[in-house]
Amino acid sequence: MADIRIFNYEAMFLLSPAVAADLGGAVTHIREILDKAGATIIAMKKWDERRLAFEINKQKRGVYILIYFSCNARNLSQIERSSNLSEKILRHLIIRADHLTMDEMLAADAQKELEVEARLRSEKAPAKPEEVTAPAGELANG
Repeated sequence: MADIRIFNYEAMFLLSPAVAADLGGAVTHIREILDKAGATIIAMKKWDERRLAFEINKQKRGVYILIYFSCNARNLSQIERSSNLSEKILRHLIIRADHLTMDEMLAADAQKELEVEARLRSEKAPAKPEEVTAPAGELANG
């Protein structure tokens, strides 16, 4: 029988501000990558949004998503590969979370706050060009 080793991991995903404008979609994308590898999410939160030390793909700012998850060690390479191939993820870093207890990881969970922020970002996203209308009176003079 195959040796199944399940470990806890800490992952940091860096997203561009353009991708983070649809934060709900970006989080869903990361969840799908983890789900396909058989990972179980323990905790997830938006860690920070800040200026980058150097440009990555012409981006000067980035949004960091911190995730704690458990996964079979053999499936970690699948997560790495999918993250590298993703056009939504600028960078990622995954390390073993042996230094943290389960309570410490669960204490970092802010998935509800992440959902609220995703909804707020989607509500204040700029309208699509075809939905933008000119102020009254400007069209009559055109």
